[in-house]
Amino acid sequence: MQIHYSDHFVLPLPPGHRFPMEKYRRLRDLLVEDGSFELREAHAASDADLALVHTRAYIDAVVEGRLDACDQREIGFPWSPHMVERARRSVGATIGAARAALDEGVACNLAGGTHHAYADRGSGYCVFNDVAVAARSLQAEWHGTRGGVLHVAVIDLDVHQGNGTAAIFRRDPSVYTLSMHAAKNFPFRKEASDLDVELPDGCGDGDYLDALDRALDRLWARDVLPGLAFYLAGADPHEGDRLGRLKLTTAGLAERDRCVLHALTERRIPVAIAMAGGYGRDIADTLAVQLNTFRAALDSWKRWNNPPP
Repeated sequence: MQIHYSDHFVLPLPPGHRFPMEKYRRLRDLLVEDGSFELREAHAASDADLALVHTRAYIDAVVEGRLDACDQREIGFPWSPHMVERARRSVGATIGAARAALDEGVACNLAGGTHHAYADRGSGYCVFNDVAVAARSLQAEWHGTRGGVLHVAVIDLDVHQGNGTAAIFRRDPSVYTLSMHAAKNFPFRKEASDLDVELPDGCGDGDYLDALDRALDRLWARDVLPGLAFYLAGADPHEGDRLGRLKLTTAGLAERDRCVLHALTERRIPVAIAMAGGYGRDIADTLAVQLNTFRAALDSWKRWNNPPP
């Protein structure tokens, strides 16, 4: 199973910054040690790729370092050439994973899930919206080679609402956005997804998984099933997350991943997985949750490529 990565582009963050930059390198080390995965270095998304979603003015401002202080502060990272390159490659990794998913059923981005980025601005550690750009890119490729419309579903289970993604696809019937998140968490001004499931503070495994079952049932009941899904498998609903507000256990999040990926594989819907958020008080907790996601993805990839007789 392919995993696309770009973790060697490390941002020069100030001491004490909340973003856990080191988790990507440590997670890749664990995957290399496991030996079960095909790791591929991500290509950088081009300006033309980004322009499928983002405004030209915003792309130019990011690339040239011309964002004003307020816009840069909203992103949460100081500008640097590495910030630009990392953002491009995060998008490129999701595009690569989506292409691989259409060929092999399941593939992953070792990072990604930058769902707070809008068409014309970034926010919440998100510069460019990798899933939105990848969805538009794969839809264009599909139309060019096969004709017709590639219907896409975004299953966003990060603890924060995917506000940027919801806004980008608000009037697009070819992309179904599902966001299940903590009601009182960032962003404090939510956008309208096709389906928003808001959860109370302290929600635990049982209530969460029941809500997930109901949300997925609504997706499967639609007249047209997606031909490609993006799954944002955030680790931040974990009970030990600094920015989460929910109380899922590591086992509960593993069951979440199993439920989503089993349902997609059962319906033969290819899926590209992005890691999204994870800010554990102990980074080992975040790594354990995300390593379980990759293992669940590998199991689904094996079922997809070796279906039972």
